Amino acid sequence: AASTCSGCGPGYKTPLDAMKIVYLPCIYRNTDIQKPDYLATVDINPQSPNFCKVIHRLPMPNLKDELHHSGWNACSSCYDDPSKRRNRLILPSLISSRIYVVDVGTDPRAPRLHKIVEPIDLFWKCGLANPHTSHCLGSGQIMISTMGDPSGNGKGGFVLLDGKTFEVIGNWEKPGEAAPFGYDFWYQPRHNVMISTEWGAPKALGNGFNPADVKTGHYGQRLHVWDWTTHKRIQTLDLGEEGAIPLEIRFLHNPAAAEGFVGCALQSTIFRFYKTPASLITDILISLDDRFLYFSNWLHGDIRQYDITDRRNPRMVGQIFLGGSILKDGPVKVLEDKELNSQPTPRILKGKRVQGGPQMLQLSLDGRRLYVTTSLYSAWDKQFYPDLVKEGSVMMQIDVDTDKGGLKLNKNFLVDFGAEPDGPALAHELRYPGGDCTSDIWL
Repeated sequence: AASTCSGCGPGYKTPLDAMKIVYLPCIYRNTDIQKPDYLATVDINPQSPNFCKVIHRLPMPNLKDELHHSGWNACSSCYDDPSKRRNRLILPSLISSRIYVVDVGTDPRAPRLHKIVEPIDLFWKCGLANPHTSHCLGSGQIMISTMGDPSGNGKGGFVLLDGKTFEVIGNWEKPGEAAPFGYDFWYQPRHNVMISTEWGAPKALGNGFNPADVKTGHYGQRLHVWDWTTHKRIQTLDLGEEGAIPLEIRFLHNPAAAEGFVGCALQSTIFRFYKTPASLITDILISLDDRFLYFSNWLHGDIRQYDITDRRNPRMVGQIFLGGSILKDGPVKVLEDKELNSQPTPRILKGKRVQGGPQMLQLSLDGRRLYVTTSLYSAWDKQFYPDLVKEGSVMMQIDVDTDKGGLKLNKNFLVDFGAEPDGPALAHELRYPGGDCTSDIWL
């Protein structure tokens, strides 16, 4: 498409064009700092004098939003449309239910607020709340998954925004078709399918994790299969206890592929799903060439790289520990681990101890640099890693061997969000300005 389109729509000319800056939402909810969440812009160009630094901060106008994930007003699903520009970043707020639309086109290095979609629009027009994943559609609309209803109960529906005005249009799903819980989703139009996942009821997870809530049914364990054309839920796949809390879901990037992977948090399992017959990991990513799968174990403390060339027999080719809860000097003593000879040592990078564990992942388009942050969700950060809340999260770079596989920490790269001007912040998802492995869907 690139040879015929002359770069007419959203996308990059070369991978090098994609490695200048990244955007990260930074969270102050559940910390002692009474400041708004903000969008940080980080310079990742090794030739820049501001390399590895936060070069801009855009504070939101409200407190305790819990910014979480982000998406685009336009992506590779509309690459052939020369009228489309990837110039607005969509920032849903997990707790307040606001949706911020940020102008990153006027000055990519200094984003500015463009529009606020207020919670009442989601409540009254859709009967939904707690927006999470945002994907642009080939139609030009924006689709955002939700986790709850306005009362804090679980409700997995989808909000549609107009791609030009960013007004709420209504629900994507047909009346009565919402899932019991919601979280992430990915669609594959060539197979007329979309699949969504489940986290839990917002009022159960809002202030922390209680294992009893899993037993009482306040957390999910299912995948929901939707007819992309009719917007109806046509199948539910129960993953059982082993698949409790299925979070990030990824189809292969090849739009003709009818398979993908989902990471389930509670028991740190990966499920492969595929078209007929149907068959605490916290983030999952597939390289753009569909060769490698990466996932993070936030509690265990490691990132793993799998060669998935043979889809049915993934082969681990890289692993690296970056913090976690089973460190040698920590309170947890490992009695048996078939993979480890000894408990990992703390990770010290540029004089700073890495608190928390590896969480959100983003891969450069050439596949050679894997970026990682250490905050999962402010309430869970506070519960499982209190020192992370006190000292702030970090952003690190892992150098990737794309030939044989392998992961190596870049010791010259560290963005310390513990040193932010308003106090330690919890940086979460990473987003390239022009799209990346977790934002773009091809038609």
